Amino acid sequence: MSGGTKARDAEFAAFMSQAGPALLRTAWLLTGDHHRAQELTQAALVKTYVAWPRVRPGEALAYTRRVLVNQRTDTWRSTRKEVTTDAVPEVAPALTRDETATADNRDLVVRLLKRLPEQQRKVVVLRYYTDLSEQATADALGISVGAVKSAASRGLAALRRGLPTPPDGDDPDLDLATGSGADQTCEPREGSNR
Repeated sequence: MSGGTKARDAEFAAFMSQAGPALLRTAWLLTGDHHRAQELTQAALVKTYVAWPRVRPGEALAYTRRVLVNQRTDTWRSTRKEVTTDAVPEVAPALTRDETATADNRDLVVRLLKRLPEQQRKVVVLRYYTDLSEQATADALGISVGAVKSAASRGLAALRRGLPTPPDGDDPDLDLATGSGADQTCEPREGSNR
């Protein structure tokens, strides 16, 4: 092995150690399955390694995230099949606000994410779980900022509709980004149409 290859491998290994957990988390949110997330992350890292000499310094995470999303789309297209059933899906139980329910709430959010159309799921995950800006999300997905805003709005609305209503009739204060309770409210911006 030449000195350049060793340096490249060491640089990539450092990147992989640093970015790997975040990429795996993003992949899990996109797929909803731990094993598929591992496979997706590995495939994205392999493609990134092959392209490593062309990846611009400082943009490796964005590049790999884009590869991850594109790989998810390719996998989805090659494996999607419409499945019809006679049985209606089971309704999720009402959310509780105690600390032991956090894992159940996260599970519910992941199940709701799986119900979203692919584009909305990608936008919601990149915008609210990986905390990308609208512009960065648009760049990662190769779509316009307006498409990101539209998909985020529709995706969040669908997630909210899927949340069970507590027995007292109030909307749950579920933080969709973490799956735990939140006391924050979202006020419309000045000049918005809401």
